[in-house]
Amino acid sequence: MDERIREYFMSLNQKTIKKFDKTITQNTKLSNYSWFNLGGPADYLFKPKNKDQLIEFLKENKKNNHKITILGAGSNTLIRDKGIRGVVIKLGSGFSEMKLVDGDIIEAGSASLDRKVSDFAKKNGISNFEFLSCIPGSIGGAVIMNSGCYGYDISKILISLKVIDTKSIKEKEIKREEIDFIYRGTNLPENFIVTSVKLKGSIEPKEKIEKKQNELIKRKKQSQPSQIKTCGSTFKNTNYKKKAWQIIKEAGCDKFKEGDAIISEKHCNFFVNNGNAKSADIEKLINRVRDTVSEKVGVNLELEIKIIGE
Repeated sequence: MDERIREYFMSLNQKTIKKFDKTITQNTKLSNYSWFNLGGPADYLFKPKNKDQLIEFLKENKKNNHKITILGAGSNTLIRDKGIRGVVIKLGSGFSEMKLVDGDIIEAGSASLDRKVSDFAKKNGISNFEFLSCIPGSIGGAVIMNSGCYGYDISKILISLKVIDTKSIKEKEIKREEIDFIYRGTNLPENFIVTSVKLKGSIEPKEKIEKKQNELIKRKKQSQPSQIKTCGSTFKNTNYKKKAWQIIKEAGCDKFKEGDAIISEKHCNFFVNNGNAKSADIEKLINRVRDTVSEKVGVNLELEIKIIGE
């Protein structure tokens, strides 16, 4: 760490950490916040209690213009072994409230888990949220990634979202029609922190919703691994005639391993920390599979998971 950054953190420690009490921790292990259970430390981890505290912190940080990394539920993120420099912001329970805005409209804090949003919709007799019960992660991340499965995706139920711009430190509401959605992505800039989303479904009998939800969950359990250290689908599906897992298998990569990083036998687009892997092992396995697929099949696989840190 260079001297300028060191001085900044000394200042941060004396002033801001005291000001924000226990919401900021130093040299914090990030492996606890990744579904791979991997990753080095964050210089500082900030878990704001609410939106006002987040805005206040961003104003303090702007004086030094220090690097900020937003970490969601960690369900699709590989954090490298040396960790993340600067401040990692992880929105906590104050951003996981859900409420019924109208008969078929739900507003959910961005840290709300997707499956809990699905359950809240079911409880209130609102359909078209069932697919969220099959998606790991938080609803804010689901919007950023345009998450989806089984023919559904978040863009089809989104009305709007509220964000805080880390540059202007102002809150704004963005309508769905202002966002360009692509497969597993959007054009939302990285300096936006999503704080809440509004989603619209349709009124249906709870029994019908529950049946549909259970069918999707069963379908997922039959085809995807569970109770393992993985971050879901590693690569995006392509415009190629076969899905990513089929391409990986066709290239003969499904038995590859690097250290204790392996590929799931149940679904070869799921890469796994088999107990003692390092983040570098997962990344080596990713690169090896991608290079082999490119060489043997002529397809360039794009990552669905994010790789961050040093």
